[in-house]
Amino acid sequence: MLTRLGFETAALDAKLLAGHALGLDALALATRENDPVAPEAAALLADFIQRRMGGESVARIIGKKEFYGLPFQLGPATLEPRPDTELLVDLAIAALPAGGRLLDLGTGTGCIPIAILANRPDARAVATDLNPEALSIARLNAERHGVLWRLDLAQGDWFGALAAPGQGGARFDLIVSNPPYISSAVIETLAPEVKQFDPRLALDGGPDGLAPYRIIAAESGQFLAPGGQVLVEIGYDQGAAVAGLFAAAGFVDIAVHKDLNGLERVICAHQIEGQNDVRSR
Repeated sequence: MLTRLGFETAALDAKLLAGHALGLDALALATRENDPVAPEAAALLADFIQRRMGGESVARIIGKKEFYGLPFQLGPATLEPRPDTELLVDLAIAALPAGGRLLDLGTGTGCIPIAILANRPDARAVATDLNPEALSIARLNAERHGVLWRLDLAQGDWFGALAAPGQGGARFDLIVSNPPYISSAVIETLAPEVKQFDPRLALDGGPDGLAPYRIIAAESGQFLAPGGQVLVEIGYDQGAAVAGLFAAAGFVDIAVHKDLNGLERVICAHQIEGQNDVRSR
């Protein structure tokens, strides 16, 4: 059925859904493909297939997605982690100084800080999200991967979840974010599995897709340690615009990094050494 409807990964989708319905991994499924199927499992698989035909992704149906070699639980309030974002993690792991402190804005599943902490046992992190349901998922994922003791979760809109450094809040060596960056009008043109099932709050970047970047560029300076960096994921056509926002906010050594497909994917911006609030320049 999935093949007839034009699903490019129909065979793989069917195997993954069958394995989930039967409680079998890929190897066990292959060795037991001729075994009779219990009515309950058959009904469950039929439901999964119907949901997939309706545009829901396999990851949402089975409730988990692999990212940076780690499985992450999903929820209605979270985006699916995507391979494109692994470049951000690569750069963050390399950029964090020894014993560094990391801030992730709009954490969702927590995949970014968790993947970083899993590969940097010397680091600590704070992750914020506006949605308490997303933070609950992030907490479960952090606990599963053994990094919860090094990850503090805070509810609020961007920096609103944090105390300002002048009021007892901490500064960070690195701020990262994969913010909503899709223009509001474009969302309705996206694939059904995105526009119907991904939370709009995690997609909508405002009329021009740049609203979150304006906030991050304007406010990061007061939360960065001297010489700290910001890494943000961007849309393929947003490099110049986002770089301009950080330049206007006083950041230097701004670089645009491309993904494996040659598309602009991550902006890196540095705070001037010794400058606690680049906005004052």
